[in-house]
Amino acid sequence: MKWILRTILALVVFVGVIALFGYSLPVGHEASRSADISAPPERVFALIANPNDYKSWWDGADVKSEVVESIAPTRLVTRIVGETQFGGTWTIEITPIPTGSRVTLTERGEIYNVVFRALSKFVFGYTSTMDSCLEAMKKRLA
Repeated sequence: MKWILRTILALVVFVGVIALFGYSLPVGHEASRSADISAPPERVFALIANPNDYKSWWDGADVKSEVVESIAPTRLVTRIVGETQFGGTWTIEITPIPTGSRVTLTERGEIYNVVFRALSKFVFGYTSTMDSCLEAMKKRLA
């Protein structure tokens, strides 16, 4: 019986320490990733123009977002809607290069939950979702 109480206490202390780390971190962050994609900007933009279609080509697209700015075929800005744990925008810039396009994703995010904020900073990283999206774009447009 004592080992159960000790285990529960250890878990509570562990989560508390993670929460303290998260509390000390800023709510907002900014991160960017780029990738070269072997498709012209028009094809890239056509793929990303409607965030509601992302689920058809990217497994990580499980957050609802809306378009804030759309300048075909070079720039798209989306914003997360309907979430209470995190929010923010993605700015996707598409630049032509000789082999296709360079796509740069810039996330200006906010993480409201202190535990998730610490895990995002120290475990998952701020760029893992962007990396996943860029890889999915490459595969879809290959």
